[in-house]
Amino acid sequence: MSIKQRWTIKPIPPEDKTTELAKVLGVDLLIAHLLMQRGIETFEEAKNFFRPSLDHLHDPFLMKDMDKAVLRIEKAMEDDENILVFGDYDVDGTTAVSLMSSYLKTRYENIATYIPDRYEEGYGVSYQGINYAHDNDITLIIALDCGIKAIEKVAYAKEKGIDFIICDHHRPGTQIPDAVAVLDPKQDDCTYPYDELCGCGVGFKLIQALASQKGEGIKVLIPYLDLVATAIAADIVPITGENRVLAYYGMKVINSTPRPGIAAITAPLKKKELTITDVVFIVAPRINAAGRMKHGLHAVNLLTETDFNIATEFAAEIEQYNQERRSADQQITEQALAQIETNKEQERFTTVVYQEDWHKGVIGIVASRLTETYYRPTLVFTKSGEKLAASARSVKGFDVYNALEACKDCMEQFGGHKYAAGLTLKEEQYESFKDKFETVVAQTIDKKLLTAEVLIDAELSLDQITPKFYRILKQFAPFGPGNMSPTFMAQNLQDTGYGKTVGEDKTHLKLTLTQAGYSGTPLGAIGFNLGDKLSITTQQKTFSAVFSIEENEWNGNNSLQLRLKDIL
Repeated sequence: MSIKQRWTIKPIPPEDKTTELAKVLGVDLLIAHLLMQRGIETFEEAKNFFRPSLDHLHDPFLMKDMDKAVLRIEKAMEDDENILVFGDYDVDGTTAVSLMSSYLKTRYENIATYIPDRYEEGYGVSYQGINYAHDNDITLIIALDCGIKAIEKVAYAKEKGIDFIICDHHRPGTQIPDAVAVLDPKQDDCTYPYDELCGCGVGFKLIQALASQKGEGIKVLIPYLDLVATAIAADIVPITGENRVLAYYGMKVINSTPRPGIAAITAPLKKKELTITDVVFIVAPRINAAGRMKHGLHAVNLLTETDFNIATEFAAEIEQYNQERRSADQQITEQALAQIETNKEQERFTTVVYQEDWHKGVIGIVASRLTETYYRPTLVFTKSGEKLAASARSVKGFDVYNALEACKDCMEQFGGHKYAAGLTLKEEQYESFKDKFETVVAQTIDKKLLTAEVLIDAELSLDQITPKFYRILKQFAPFGPGNMSPTFMAQNLQDTGYGKTVGEDKTHLKLTLTQAGYSGTPLGAIGFNLGDKLSITTQQKTFSAVFSIEENEWNGNNSLQLRLKDIL
């Protein structure tokens, strides 16, 4: 069923500036309008946007502690120390470990990798991992996509003669771990020009620094960018600035010379050109499934394998984990929805559910699904050993991390981002936490944020949708937060009479659209989960729609179609 949405048209840029930009670039006014909305106002800015360059990447040594990190790694190599590359079990963590370990192994043999077990060790740096390092005479741990809050664990490692280098992108707490080097652009005293890197992105800056010390240019690191692009896509970080450059070149690698592990995952798609969306919905869930259902090291093995045939076997195993993940996800979502409907005696500002036997590996996905359904800041809890663990997801515009920080007296630990976080608490804290979280959100959230918003770049007519227009739109890619695929609105639309619901459960809407004054070929349109809006389009009624434009491949034929987001 479709959720209620509020339509917001973005501010219209100044007409004189838009006209000037259109003239300078030799494009039509609508393209100039879309560029202005993305903060692109000059020829030079447009050139950088349409033709990202590796020369636009920042000097890695601008990041606080980068010099210390490089010196410590070079010393470890000179002194023949054993190095452990440690990372979280999600896509960002496993790609970061694959990137760092495979790069270091091109220069040095004594490299081991470690991914914590989601169920035995939980998120982040673990005592078990440190003990493993100590037992194997490892004296340096490089932690990726985790570690910024591991105060006690880094101190414990130090007691055992183990140094830490932390490469993280999560928000620091009030205290920073006593590591040899802490690379995290979100630190208050770090003046690095771009602070939206993912964990794998921070890892990439470290190998960029190591390579530059050897006199190697950025080109030698291009083969690693398929991993960085995968992490950027999966971690939903803004595709702006440095991330846009990394994602742009990473997608080029994925489409030309991907590593065997990524090639093995994408081979069944048989697509000529993969997009960031394909990475989000095809590649990332499979890499994630290893850590969710089995162990994150399976993902690292896949991503570092150099033999395509072996990688294909690994990918088949991971596909099996993904099928198990989908089954668990569906079952838990149904149980959570039933729990919410049973307890719907009063209007709440949050959605908090708990069942002790829910699979810890999929509660984050379930939290995302519940957020989509009820559009509330959401927490899904399960039992994890003696404690309860939860995944949090938020609605656009509301900082769930800050809300959790206001509830820290009711839990053991937490960490994460504005829109996604994780936490643990004691079972006896659950009810008080649930009440406190509801109170904090109710007092701080702007009530309009509880209705989903669809942002509209511009209104257009169907006759403006031409192959040439679409070719230019494609060059706005890669799309993601900060540079979403342009969204349009059109009014006075009519279905030509072939409108119907499609899909196994008839939840999707398929239309063929025309418009008053439009003389072109009717345009196909698909609206996922909009099947309940079919009646708006029947009997020659006119209606308005919000949509993006995409290419539809069918039986070897390509045509433009509208991807409907809502209709009224």
